[in-house]
Amino acid sequence: MLLRQLTYLVTLAQEQHFGRAAEKCNVSQPALSGAIRSLEQELGVSVVQRSRRFEGFTADGERVLIWARRILSDCGSLRQEVGTRELSPRGVLRFGAIPTTLSMVPLLTDFCLRPYPDMRHEVYTLATSQMLQKISNFELDLGMTYLSDGRLREFQTLPLFKERYVLITRDDSVLQGASELSWADVAELPLCLLTANMQCRQGINAAFAEAGIRVSPRVETDSMTVLYAHVRCSGLCSVVPHSALSLIEMRQEITAVPILPELQREIGLVMLKRDPQPLLLASALAIFATLDLQARVDAFLHC
Repeated sequence: MLLRQLTYLVTLAQEQHFGRAAEKCNVSQPALSGAIRSLEQELGVSVVQRSRRFEGFTADGERVLIWARRILSDCGSLRQEVGTRELSPRGVLRFGAIPTTLSMVPLLTDFCLRPYPDMRHEVYTLATSQMLQKISNFELDLGMTYLSDGRLREFQTLPLFKERYVLITRDDSVLQGASELSWADVAELPLCLLTANMQCRQGINAAFAEAGIRVSPRVETDSMTVLYAHVRCSGLCSVVPHSALSLIEMRQEITAVPILPELQREIGLVMLKRDPQPLLLASALAIFATLDLQARVDAFLHC
């Protein structure tokens, strides 16, 4: 079994098309198809469902694909370990983040890019379920999400900070001079909130429920950009994690007010349990562990 065959297989899974996979691998389509057939013969199983076009992987093929990604990941880690022993880590760190934490990602990547000029980052916005699946499949190196999620028990985690929830508005008059609000006060305001399927909204709903309140937002969205646009342009208020105030333009245009009783939720990094961790990831984690992100995000409330 050749690494080239496994590379073709993983690329086919990414592209979902024989022609595009072959082009990406810089080989002819017959060469790619032939290599995958040779892999099937060597393993004694059918890996790809074939007709005139690519139709997916067989059940055996899905299992082979998991191992192919793992083997290629370990080979890449071996090359990093041997090739950069005396140099800075080189390669691409693939980073997933839930939408509400995206504004914090540059704080992490910036601290890596400065000491490690040969490190690059790819950042993807994903739901936690998608993120964990891609980490398990070696398609991502790490992700940022809520650490209270029970699905994280099988993963290694690194706590970063606890987010606190605030009401944001562009129209100060709706606050009537209040420096803090109750959840009942917030429910009386015209709201734009994240959609109910998002973990951030689920925490907000739990806080309203604890106060014995059901809330009916005027607008719901799965995009922090759309949410902010409605606060900025439509006269609506919203409830967001205080880490979202890291956006400079948001701090300049809106007022943020704490909500009591305070809702706190821990945010952190999640990755596969591996010993040793790949050099690229281990180098990044060593830096992330030294950062006091809690102080950084808490300072946003006073800017």
